[in-house]
Amino acid sequence: MPASKTLTLGDTAPDFTLPTADGQPVSLADYRGRPVVVYFYPKDDTPGCTAEACAFRDHYQDFTQAGAEVIGISSDDPASHARFANKHRLPFVLLSDPGGAVRKAYGVPATLGLLPGRVTFVLDGEAAIRHMFSSQLRARQHVAEAMRVIRSLGQTASG
Repeated sequence: MPASKTLTLGDTAPDFTLPTADGQPVSLADYRGRPVVVYFYPKDDTPGCTAEACAFRDHYQDFTQAGAEVIGISSDDPASHARFANKHRLPFVLLSDPGGAVRKAYGVPATLGLLPGRVTFVLDGEAAIRHMFSSQLRARQHVAEAMRVIRSLGQTASG
């Protein structure tokens, strides 16, 4: 994993390979050719993270119909992700980043120096960063921001 740097719009998102809730490795490169929403969240089954995950769940079909995939990443272990996904019927991939290497590579800050940050990245089909949204408290807003950008990517691709 490359050293942390400040990512900006247009940068290529760092590739990663992390385990899913069932322990299978998933890489960002697996999604090349389609837009991807990568969202980093602090912890499974906490109020804000549950609200955010359920909002992504409730709009997941909108994302997939627009040709995009959603990936959630936290430092929780795969077993925690499995419980969280099953409890809330989450249809998208949750990846485990236990040492925080991917979070660091993406430059996701900690809130108050303690709590892992909540940042969403919208990537185009070539993994270029098209949008970044950081808000620890407005968890549901991440979904609206991501959907707006995904729809605009679809319009530019077809228009």
